[in-house]
Formats: sequence, structure tokens, C-alpha cells
Amino acid sequence: MRVIICGAGRVGQGIAQRLARENHNITMIDEDASLIDKVQTDLDVRGVVGHAGHPEVLQGAGAETCDMIIAVTYYDEINMVICQVADTIFSVPTKIARIRAQAYLDRRWRQLFSREGIMIDMVISPEVEVGEAILQRFRTPGALMSVNFGRGEVRLIALEVPEDSPLLDTALDQIAGLFPDLRARIVGIKRGGRLFAPRGNDRLQPADTAYVSVLESHASRLNSIFNRPENEMRRVVIIGGGNVGLYVARKLEKQKNVRVRVVEADATQADKAVSELERTIVINGDGLSRPILEEAGVPSADLVIAITHDDRTNMLICKLSKQMGAARALALINSPELNSLSRDLDIDAVLDPKALTVSRILMKMRRGRILALQSLEDGAAEIAEGVTLDTSPLIGKPLGYDDLPEGITAAAILRDNEVLFPGPGVTPRANDHVLLFYEEGMTKKVEQFFRVSQDFF
Repeated sequence: MRVIICGAGRVGQGIAQRLARENHNITMIDEDASLIDKVQTDLDVRGVVGHAGHPEVLQGAGAETCDMIIAVTYYDEINMVICQVADTIFSVPTKIARIRAQAYLDRRWRQLFSREGIMIDMVISPEVEVGEAILQRFRTPGALMSVNFGRGEVRLIALEVPEDSPLLDTALDQIAGLFPDLRARIVGIKRGGRLFAPRGNDRLQPADTAYVSVLESHASRLNSIFNRPENEMRRVVIIGGGNVGLYVARKLEKQKNVRVRVVEADATQADKAVSELERTIVINGDGLSRPILEEAGVPSADLVIAITHDDRTNMLICKLSKQMGAARALALINSPELNSLSRDLDIDAVLDPKALTVSRILMKMRRGRILALQSLEDGAAEIAEGVTLDTSPLIGKPLGYDDLPEGITAAAILRDNEVLFPGPGVTPRANDHVLLFYEEGMTKKVEQFFRVSQDFF
């Protein structure tokens, strides 16, 4: 696909890096010449210096022949204008915009982004998506990551395999027999830096990361089987009172028995947090200061969430918090290079906001009836929820570990109000929602499962 990305900041660069790996033709626009020089040097993209809202700049970037435009500049209003110009003048088929201000996203104004309003096909709100991802981790404290599919019935959870796990040395296709009442399935394994879709005779090893699809109501039992019991989260400290911090605090303070404290270094932003939150205590101070962390209650905290604007600061806050006695710590980290250091620093979970944004965009780029998608481990694998049309090669075929092409694992089938996990006699029907975990190189084959054509193998 020919894609124009407007905005060469951190989000734009993350999107470009991932899409370039899939051999899409990428052009980036930014007014900052130094940023354009950087992306042209570091990434396999073409760069254009200029204001992306101006028609002549978009024309110079190839808008007349592009398939998709992604507007992720810092300003919502400019992103809206870019999409409108791209539609009105250049008839760009797919237009995606980052919108940060919650005022634009209020359900009362849903007609704003429609055929009768501003022509935007997909709105990305990173703050909301990151906030929801943090809340997912809050609900599954023993997990390295957690994401829901369907209407929330199925959850994909990443869990580290401890040395005393009862699942060790058991072939994956035998686990269901050991725990017949557990509605779950191991669909991916990360071992030694490699994430792969397992076969039936594969076995978990200590220090593996297991990606498991599980019925929402069985998630707690799954944690206990992995010897990672979930302790109730009552005391939460959020370091960073920006848009994401406020979003998470608003949600958490509505829950009974949850006490939230927010630490924010900027006095103006701290005042804003005080005015917008009801039961949350807000502390104006440095999140790397021991006295400030003690005042916030970090030594007795069940969870510390570090979501400042700096990756390194977030990592150090988590390390310091764990040293002071916090039970668990979660860090917001944009850089994959720093992400790999999290285990050495005793950080329990990390969250990559770029992965959330890229996942939404990839869903729009994938061919076939794909309804939801999550990119995993910086693109090493994906899990997608797709609809099996009448001609899908999946219909009527078993979904065991060794039934699908190598590199693909079936996670679950969502049929009406029922959730089915692969097993004897379980085969997809037309219009089922099928969850598939697949390695990076298997994307095109997975797309064929959810397309009308039967050309597959």
C-alpha cells in the first residue's frame, strides 16, 4: 500500500517503522526538517518537509495515488484538516486521525466524524487506548499483558512460567486433559527472545512467557495454575498526572475499596488533576524523590503505575518503588530497546503505547473481515479476531495444534453467545468469529482465512 504519515514525532516514527517492515510504500510529512532527515536516515521511508494540511504539500507527497493517510501531528485540529483535504481534493480511500482531546470524542458529537461531517475513517485516541490497557493490567495483576476480544468474553494473557509451574514438561495438547474444567489454551510461547506459535508436542520451560487465551471468568484460576495468584488491588499510586494518568485515576476512583494517589511534577497539571478528580489524593512533586513516594504511600502500594513522558524516568520510578516495598510496578515504555531491560530492573509489566496505535492501524490495513487485532512483541506476532465467510477454508476443519499451518494457532471461536475452545469435534461455521495467533510471516495466510476467495495453499 502507498501510505502517507503526517507527523514524524514518536508516534509517527513508530507507525512508519512497523509498516516499512511489511514493505509498504511510506512517505512522511513534517515541518521539522531535522525530523525528516532522521526518519529518512533511520527508516526506509521518503520524507517531505512542509505543512501536511496544505494541498500542495500533500500533492507533493503523492496524495493523488496513495491508499491511506495517517494524521498523527501533535494538534487534533490539524489532523482533522489533513483528513478533510485528503478526502475532498485527493479522494484518499482511507483516512486515519489521532484525536487526543476528549471533548471531540464525546458520544454526543459522534456525527462529527462521519460522511456528513469530517471525513475520517478511523479515529485513534492513544490516551484512551493506553488508559484502557492499564486498566486491563489492573484487573489481571499477575499478567505481563492482557487484552480482551469479542465483547470481552475472551482474554489474551501473557504469563511468565515459574520454575514450579505444574504445566512444565507437559505436551500442550495434553494440558486440556489435566484441567478439563479450565476454559483456556496456550497459543504462543516466547523463549530466548523468539515468539512462536507452538505445536501439540511442545512443552513449556521455566522463564518462558506463555500467551494464553482464556474465558474471562476463568482468568483468576489460570493465574493460580501458573502459581501466580492475584492479590486484591486496593492501593494504587500513579506517577504522572497527564491525560493518561487522569483517565486511569477517574476510572479507578469509581471502584469500591480502591484508594488512588497521583504524583505530578508540574504544578499547573497537578492543579488540573485536583479539580477533575473526586476521591483521589494529588501530590505535586518529583516521582523520583523518596520522600514524595513515601508521602504517596508507595511502600505499602499494591500497584505503582509510572506513566510520565520519559521512558527512563518510568523505569527508574518502578525500580525505586519496588525497592521501597511496592508489590507490583508497571511502566510506560515506548522504546523496544529499553523494554528488554524491564526484567533486570524488577519491573512487573511494561506497556508500549505505540503497539496499541499500530495494532489499530494494522487492523484497517489487513485484508478480509478482521474485526480486532493486537500486535505482540514489537510485531513478532499478532492475534486477530476475524469472521469466517461462507467460502473460508477454515469452515468444517479441526483447529488442533497440528491442524493449521505451522506458525498459526487457533485461540477460540466466538459463536453467538457461546465461546468454544479448539478440541475434538469443534470446527468453525460460517459467520463465526475465530481468534488466531500467528507469527509475523503468516499474515497473508491468515488474511486468506477471512476473505471470500478460497485460494489458500
